[in-house]
Amino acid sequence: MQNWIFDIRSRSFVLLVAAFVFASLLVIFEVTENLDQSVISFMAENSGNSFTHFVMQIITESGDSFYMLGFGILMLIIKRTRRVGITLMILIVLSTLLTGYIKCGVDRDRPEFEYEGVSFPVGISKDTFALFCEGGYNASYPSGHAARSMIFGIVLGFALSQRFPRGAYLLLLYPVLVSLSRVYVLQHYPMDVIGGALLGVLLAGVLAKRTKLYKIFEKSKS
Repeated sequence: MQNWIFDIRSRSFVLLVAAFVFASLLVIFEVTENLDQSVISFMAENSGNSFTHFVMQIITESGDSFYMLGFGILMLIIKRTRRVGITLMILIVLSTLLTGYIKCGVDRDRPEFEYEGVSFPVGISKDTFALFCEGGYNASYPSGHAARSMIFGIVLGFALSQRFPRGAYLLLLYPVLVSLSRVYVLQHYPMDVIGGALLGVLLAGVLAKRTKLYKIFEKSKS
């Protein structure tokens, strides 16, 4: 996963910025609105059973900034994984704030559907924070959970990539599951999680380079 960490002046950075801007414009001009609404309507009308709800809620809540910061602190305490912890904590805070402010700018309402059948065991957290911007809490694009889970998958995947070069890619299944869960629990439209995932890759690649995450390999050899 060495190629997942890149510099601001790289082609990867430019392409990701362009992709995120393009996805944002699609949402702002409501190009994908009909498709997004159709997917959410399908989810609302074809709700699963209580066990499926429980599993999906566990997955979606794992992307909450509170739990991810806790994991980052744990990594920070352990000397060998300290650089991983620092990188995770910076990225989690930055992505949570950045997605909050972008939500304020785009100002897309969250889905208004509710399940007709089984309800969730407890309320689903919306998890958005932006100073001086109250509207961001109820805004939908981009998904903070999708951004954070993508960051989590990339940073940990990179940290394990030298020891498990192929297996490390399995960690990318985590952001896929979190993104699907956000749509399942009717908190986000498909384009919201796509935008959040793009933002997560963008932030993880640049900040991991800035925090010199690659040096964890040098320490592990010593």
